[in-house]
Amino acid sequence: MKQKQLIDEFKTIVGEENVLTDEVKTKYYRSGFRSGSGTALAIVFPNTLVEQWKIIKQCVEANCIIIMQAAKTGLTEGSAPSGNDYDRDVVVINITKIKKIHLLDGGKQAVCLPGASLHSLEKELKAVNRAPHSIIGSSSLGATVVGGIANNSGGALVKRGPAYTELAIYAQVDKQGQLHLVNHLGIEGLGETPEEILTNLQEGNFDPAKIIHDERMASDKEYDERVRDVTSDIPSRFNADERRLFEASGCAGKLGVFAVRVDSYPVPEKEQVFYLGTNDPAKLTKLRKDFLSTFENLPEMGEYLHRDIFNMAEKYGKDVFLSIDLLGTDKLPKMFALKAKVENVLERVPFVSKYLPDTILYYASKLFPQHLPERMLDFRDKYEHHLVLKMSDSGIAEAQKYLNEVWAVEDDCDFFECTPEEGKKAYLHRFAAAGAAIRYETIHRKDVEDIVALDIALRRNDEEWLETLPEEVSKNLVQALYYGHFMCYVFHQDYIFKKGTDTKLMKKLMLEHLNSRGAEYPAEHNVGHLYEAENSLQKFYHELDPTNTFNPGIGKMDKYKRNCNCCA
Repeated sequence: MKQKQLIDEFKTIVGEENVLTDEVKTKYYRSGFRSGSGTALAIVFPNTLVEQWKIIKQCVEANCIIIMQAAKTGLTEGSAPSGNDYDRDVVVINITKIKKIHLLDGGKQAVCLPGASLHSLEKELKAVNRAPHSIIGSSSLGATVVGGIANNSGGALVKRGPAYTELAIYAQVDKQGQLHLVNHLGIEGLGETPEEILTNLQEGNFDPAKIIHDERMASDKEYDERVRDVTSDIPSRFNADERRLFEASGCAGKLGVFAVRVDSYPVPEKEQVFYLGTNDPAKLTKLRKDFLSTFENLPEMGEYLHRDIFNMAEKYGKDVFLSIDLLGTDKLPKMFALKAKVENVLERVPFVSKYLPDTILYYASKLFPQHLPERMLDFRDKYEHHLVLKMSDSGIAEAQKYLNEVWAVEDDCDFFECTPEEGKKAYLHRFAAAGAAIRYETIHRKDVEDIVALDIALRRNDEEWLETLPEEVSKNLVQALYYGHFMCYVFHQDYIFKKGTDTKLMKKLMLEHLNSRGAEYPAEHNVGHLYEAENSLQKFYHELDPTNTFNPGIGKMDKYKRNCNCCA
């Protein structure tokens, strides 16, 4: 099928306004959140699941590559084309218009269509006193539930592990190149044809009595036991973990997902945030071991910040902090999307930097008074290592006893119980840390080369969690920044390098260093186009997508069509 004919077919299915082909208008959708871009024949925005199915069908018949795209908040370039060396036309199917959520069993589970955001799920569940898998973080950027499932995303919540389900409905291309609708959602009576099934699913036309509850999981129910095992030399969670690769879960866009069914969680009656400081990392090692192996109640969150990232976030994450604090999370997804589109426009304006919004936000934030609580600032001055610990219900008294009787009596250790306002600001500060290095790089782009950002999972029995870099890496550094999910031993590590440094070489050296430590990477952002997929992950992708129709090149695998008749 000729390109023009195919594009006309797309327009017939979804409407002319929902098909973008102009290079300028498509650029935003052909680019990654932080980096990476490539070519595409068209960006298509289906309005319904049936339209999504029809577009996928057209692409398969026309021998096109399909890239499924949601909110495009991933950090490893996995939801956009990469380069222009594909062997077929690329079509990006953006599903953010298909946003419905159906709550099941009083909100104990939810069926989320592909454009449903984590934030909207959180709002819907709040009304029935339940909570989703992830809160704050990528949810504030507009990330989708399906995107989280597809990438085995993690998060800050200690008890929840990777986003996971065994209940999904999706489009799959078999070895013969035939397209199939695979319905493993666990809801009977939706219809016979793909069109019937998808229409009824979209509208919520199904009988609650026909929802199957069997041994299939809609979350990682074993994770709380797994994270407690501090003797294991396998990390608690990482993207290539075979035990949590199942159909849509971990698929990285190798399927065309229409919906997933996920668990929700009870909301604690009471929560308390504790702020801890120490200059001795071994003290934190012991605390983690004690909390995970001896406590009856696991923490809700346990977020680590090194003093350097504390300082960086205070200065370069202030606008993000203030945005959330003053405007609330409701406005954030739209704000981040608007900022990205403004940057895209500015890139085409001569003599105007696309970084202008970042620069304005940075300098505007300086006009506001100090935003961090005094007690946090005091701890920053006293202690190199910080832990923001949230406990709930009966875990609060358990933590109070330990912190008073064990932690606070140690030399060079202290803590305080946060007021609700301090607790909120402590977590906002940790969230702001995630983008602080990028903002620093933007403001100082004439003086620094680039950032290498890694998310890593250490072995659960690792005593030496604090990194010592090889000298050939450290001598080229402006700053190494460490923060992350301490109880899970999942760390985010941002390295800012001096101007002129070969950052590709630095990344290679650091990955070798991580291999020698037995770490796994990426831990929760998936391989995208930045990491090489491990053998187990490559095998999984091959099984899901034997013809390499969906998102080829992911995990640095080949981009070419496989198992096609012409090659037989």
